[in-house]
Amino acid sequence: MLSRRRFLESALVAAVAASLGAAEGRRAPRIVLRSSWQTVNIGDIAHTPGVLALLEKHFPEAMITLWPSNVDNGVKEMLLARFPKLKIVETKADVAKLYAENDFLLHGSGPSLVGEKQVALWRKQGPKPYGVFGITQGKPSPATAEILDGARFVYFRDSVSLEAAKAAGVKCPVMEFGPDGAFATDLRDDEKAEAFLHGWGLEHGKFLCCIPRYRNTPYWTIHKERAFDPAKQKRNDEMKEHDHAQLRAAIVAVLKQTDLKVLICPEDRTQMALGKEILFDPLPDDIKDRVVWRQDYWLTDEALSVYVRSAGLFGNEMHSPIMCVGNGVPAIVCRWAEQTSKGNMWKDIGLHEWLFDLDDETQLAGIVPAVLAMAKDSAAAKAKVAKAQAVLRERQSAALGRVRSAVGA
Repeated sequence: MLSRRRFLESALVAAVAASLGAAEGRRAPRIVLRSSWQTVNIGDIAHTPGVLALLEKHFPEAMITLWPSNVDNGVKEMLLARFPKLKIVETKADVAKLYAENDFLLHGSGPSLVGEKQVALWRKQGPKPYGVFGITQGKPSPATAEILDGARFVYFRDSVSLEAAKAAGVKCPVMEFGPDGAFATDLRDDEKAEAFLHGWGLEHGKFLCCIPRYRNTPYWTIHKERAFDPAKQKRNDEMKEHDHAQLRAAIVAVLKQTDLKVLICPEDRTQMALGKEILFDPLPDDIKDRVVWRQDYWLTDEALSVYVRSAGLFGNEMHSPIMCVGNGVPAIVCRWAEQTSKGNMWKDIGLHEWLFDLDDETQLAGIVPAVLAMAKDSAAAKAKVAKAQAVLRERQSAALGRVRSAVGA
């Protein structure tokens, strides 16, 4: 929920920027943000408000139009509450006018060049510039490489993707490491968060969050039009216990060696049932009263409001840790090959000690000690986060400077 103070600050920044532009006889720069890929995952949702917050901070005079794939399930309302000046394209007629009415296309963060077709459409209409912010990318196809070549800049959210683009001969003049936009997400719904925590007896700074995940998200359980994938389900079943045994052990260790509680919570809609089955139900009965299993999905604003009240987070997801670190909260990431190279961003921002590859059996033994250290020494954990945030701020500032330059502001 947007606070009155934040609303007034946002409105004041926009008003001052607009008045400066008017005084100089220029219209405000206009940027199209291609983002908002899906709403069944709070991490995918977070890409958009993160980039919007960066644009608001570094380029406040710009007018932003969001070109989304999906803003249903309350996401549209959540975005407009935080960014009341935002324009959201919702019809084909609006899409048809985007090129004529705007100066620059910015492709937002994602697991790949998700909006490649839309960027190609922008290029086809004329010479107006475009750029790419914070993506993971494997070896690009010739068509993808051509689009990347034509960008004013491409920021990759992990160094592995950057090196893959260089090895493939991509010739964009500016290719650098640029953090995932979700690091800058600052959405809040404090009222819902406080009600949830109070209802389950969770106190500020007195609990850790833990997130489960399947190897492959079983989207067929969310979207009826998605076909069941037996190969992916087989892989999920084979690795489910392996991928959560250390998380469960960490929960037990935290409960036995500290006075903290643990909240098992989801990043996507498939993880509530998984969390109960693989993390909560097998726990010893004598400690279950200090573990809370969240039964319902939530949106990014409520989730982040809970995370910032926690002592830290650990689990098999990526974007809840991203939002945590961006907001000063310690977070440990466990990953595997099916999650692409995005986990390497933890190394890129100096958090290699909090990154564990579950495909490397030699790393598994380090997970419980890392979680315990985070739980027992909050000051040291927050100091690590502060160093990572300094790297983030420097790279974010550099990237947004490129956006300003490309737009001609």
